[in-house]
Amino acid sequence: MALKSTIFKMDLNVADLDRQVYGDFPLTLARHPSETDERMMLRVLAFALHAGDQLTFGRGISTDDEPDLWQKDLTGAIELWVELGAPDPDRLRKACARGQQVVLYMYGDRAVPVWWQKNASALERFKHLSIWQIADSSLRSLAQMARPGLQLQCTISDGEVMVSGQGETISITPSPLKP
Repeated sequence: MALKSTIFKMDLNVADLDRQVYGDFPLTLARHPSETDERMMLRVLAFALHAGDQLTFGRGISTDDEPDLWQKDLTGAIELWVELGAPDPDRLRKACARGQQVVLYMYGDRAVPVWWQKNASALERFKHLSIWQIADSSLRSLAQMARPGLQLQCTISDGEVMVSGQGETISITPSPLKP
């Protein structure tokens, strides 16, 4: 029998001072059995960094033709495509052909420099692609907050994200590889 996804319902309050976006976002995430708490919470962080009424989660890790998060306009055109991890450069090329803006959030302090050195020259030509790294220590701290019914407050200012929940506050600053 196949393992089922675990459903997490969370309340996310975002105060993005950089983009002037403020709001409460009730989130329902399905965590695939192979997905770690770190990756799931990175999806939440990515949502906070791009929060908006039209932003939605993709169908999940096992879906090749959808991103982790995306935002479409009323015609169905993809305005924002958000990927996580270290995807194949061909996947990013296809995403750049489909989306007006593509953002990749990478994690894995040892793997990211190797991936970036190998793929940087091939990805430089995509002007609407930005790539950011999230430190493993930040993701571990964020993952410790993961639980159903979680209430998170994210304040974003000058590129720094202050995440409060479960009685603690952590600071996360994404590092640009290709801003």
